[in-house]
Amino acid sequence: MNKLLIATNNKGKIRELQDLLEDTDIELVTPSQIDLELDIIEDGITYAENAIKKAIAFAEASNLGSLADDSGLEVDALSGAPGLYSARYSPKPSATDKDRRLYLLQNLQGKPRPWTARFRATIAIAIPKGEIHLTEGICEGEIIPEERGTGGFGYDPIFLLQNLDKTMAELSMEEKNRLSHRAKAVMEAKPLLIHILKLS
Repeated sequence: MNKLLIATNNKGKIRELQDLLEDTDIELVTPSQIDLELDIIEDGITYAENAIKKAIAFAEASNLGSLADDSGLEVDALSGAPGLYSARYSPKPSATDKDRRLYLLQNLQGKPRPWTARFRATIAIAIPKGEIHLTEGICEGEIIPEERGTGGFGYDPIFLLQNLDKTMAELSMEEKNRLSHRAKAVMEAKPLLIHILKLS
């Protein structure tokens, strides 16, 4: 079996994962391609718990090896928030990425800069009725008050990589897929992924 289901409906994550894994002989499948609709409640207390829950649910529903990630932005001035709640960080019930960025910046007003932060990602790989494998990636940076760049998604336009003086949204896909938290987690998972899919 060399098929792998990308266990997310997030189009930005799907694009990144497809690019990160294009140099393997793994056939990547998205939920929409197999008419799979799952809405997983992410109620874990760690990124790993959420990633595992998603990977297992998609693997069991599809009978395919599945890769899920859970990731978040941790801002030191906010005691690590939004963290696990990064995708739901807004008082608005149907908030956009822009709404979440504005809400984050509102909460940082008056706090001394630099607003040091990091993106953290945990990837879970689940094989139907098999083991779960985990990897993690971290990308350090800082939050800036003005948006820069048009690429990426989520908090990318206000997350600055200090050594490059570029936001995540100003990076090319090639740069992002070398430096990002998700890229680091996938790079660590890649040899493991190739091995377990061949055995399954």
